[in-house]
Amino acid sequence: MKFLIVLLLALVAGVWCGEKARFDHYRIYSVTIETEEQLQVLRQIDENPNGYELLDYPSVVGIVIQVMVPPHKRADFAELTANWGNVRLDIDNLQEKFDEEQPTVRPRAFGWDAYHTLDEIYEWMDVMAWAHSNVATIVTGGVSHEGRLIKGLKISHKSGNPGVFIEGGIHSREWIAIATSTFIANELLTSSNADIQYAAQNYDWYIFPVTNPDGYVHTHNSNRMWRKTRRPINILCTGVDANRNFPFNWMQGGASSNPCSEIFAGPEPFSEVETRTLSDYYSSLSDVSTYISIHAFGQMLLVPFGHTTAALGNYHDLVAIASKATAKLSERFGTRYTYGNIAETIYIATGGSIDWAAGAKGTGLVYAYELRDTGTHGFSLPANQIRPTGQETMDSLIVILREGANLGYH
Repeated sequence: MKFLIVLLLALVAGVWCGEKARFDHYRIYSVTIETEEQLQVLRQIDENPNGYELLDYPSVVGIVIQVMVPPHKRADFAELTANWGNVRLDIDNLQEKFDEEQPTVRPRAFGWDAYHTLDEIYEWMDVMAWAHSNVATIVTGGVSHEGRLIKGLKISHKSGNPGVFIEGGIHSREWIAIATSTFIANELLTSSNADIQYAAQNYDWYIFPVTNPDGYVHTHNSNRMWRKTRRPINILCTGVDANRNFPFNWMQGGASSNPCSEIFAGPEPFSEVETRTLSDYYSSLSDVSTYISIHAFGQMLLVPFGHTTAALGNYHDLVAIASKATAKLSERFGTRYTYGNIAETIYIATGGSIDWAAGAKGTGLVYAYELRDTGTHGFSLPANQIRPTGQETMDSLIVILREGANLGYH
């Protein structure tokens, strides 16, 4: 009996190496939280999921969150929300979305028509650094729990440039964030567009496409929906939400002390080697004027801070720039973004990287992108949307830098 219990716990914890997780007939619902009672019910689910998974944190009444419901919980969920009247089905079969995510025939060469593994991304970065050795070098921004490097690409045409730091993939299931980070790096090295060339030549770029490499590998090999890092916390729970683990307003809302929660902030700030070593690298740089964190999804451009809706720091400058940047982003394909600080635009969330960059390090231009889409595909954005997502994001990033420079952020 004792052996069976230990075996069961190992299976639950993901220690047992079996087949890749599938999500056949899993559904994704959007729920608008309209009452305090609904809020408390969803918070209880977050603390004790019992098969459900909340894709957002139920912080306050009035926000919309997504809930993943496995097939065996459909009836329970329908009964639970029968009288709510504010539940919308977004995805009927999540596995079908994942099956459609990659092209039927994957291209042989690295590019932006398919999603790539960590090894493929790192090999491409090495090739680009070699091919553009006069301006590009590989840098190491940190290390993961499982010993993988957090590899970055530095692009610098001349000394004395202000720096732009791009952090992608801190939530490992957000594949489009990683692909967009590599797209931006490629544009800076190969584009003939005058605005992009100007940005490449007059800023030093530090681009880290995969800042949670263990989690990203896990999404390819074991569980496409994995979000956190991969350090075992206890026999039942693995990983920390790295974007709740930074030491600025840590655990001041929108984060959990439950190790099994998707938004577990860790036992203490910088408890995770990924956030600790990446922040050490960032702190070693003296020239950074701009910090960009790339996430998905929701089509939002967020500014600090996540603990309050108050207009703190240089909020008014940042949202004025965001207004112009999102207007530019919409020109190419009509993609509409909202903007504002984290708390007012999405929900209370603390311990995040952009709050730390702005609040603890004093970086002037600080933004987080939540890329396409608004829930039709969610985390399973088809690969044929990588290029357009990258193009419109690059358009808006150029505006951020130009408008920031006009306001003295350089």
